[in-house]
Amino acid sequence: MVTILFHSTIFGPIHSRRLGTSLGINLMPDDGKVCSFDCLYCEAGYNSQGPGTSGLPSREKVRRLLEEKLKSMADAGDGLDVITFSGNGEPTLHPDFEGIVDDTIELRDKYYPAAKVSVLCNSTRLDREDVCRGLTRVDNCILKLDSAITPTMRLIDRPASKDFSCEKLIPQLAEFGDKCIVQTMMLRGSHNGQPVDNTGDEEIAALIEAYKKINPKEVMLYSIDRPTPESNLRKVEKDELERIADRIREAGIKVQVN
Repeated sequence: MVTILFHSTIFGPIHSRRLGTSLGINLMPDDGKVCSFDCLYCEAGYNSQGPGTSGLPSREKVRRLLEEKLKSMADAGDGLDVITFSGNGEPTLHPDFEGIVDDTIELRDKYYPAAKVSVLCNSTRLDREDVCRGLTRVDNCILKLDSAITPTMRLIDRPASKDFSCEKLIPQLAEFGDKCIVQTMMLRGSHNGQPVDNTGDEEIAALIEAYKKINPKEVMLYSIDRPTPESNLRKVEKDELERIADRIREAGIKVQVN
């Protein structure tokens, strides 16, 4: 099974194809994975690998390690475009997510005031007020919507909750509106003999209607770039992504293709 874990709480900086020079914050264990999705395409592997033994880092530990890293980078004159909550699972699962966001903004303002703070979020915790408050404070609130058709979404993202559906999710995303960026992974292939494809006309039409309801700041459209735990997935090439993006743009939605 493909597994690429981040073995530290603060990692990078790395070059992100979507965000630039990015310093990562991993709020999950550094020796396992904890996520409310179990996506077929996740570079960190499936949840079945387990949560490891290190546990979640405390708010105090995250703040200390982040300040140490930012100070050393600033002293060295290193550039930084963004601080990104990502890592070995869903960052909003951390019980102190909101407070850690506040600490991160404070430290960003101290060391790299021009840098953005971003969260890559799978959208499963938008029913929690504390999570939503934290998400609305960051510069780039990047929320996932891989399909606007529930069976396809559940096939690709494999949410832990049996009740998680597009019918519930899309109105929650619409509450963020232009305060969020919607991120959509386009892919095709198969899983356990079942076709996987969110690129067809019905899927794109449903996504367009969802984007119109949400009215996000923009849509990030991208495809597979690294090995995936499901080996029977195929990348959607950039020229096809651009054709899909053009259909979405015709509906008045800003789209970034990565």
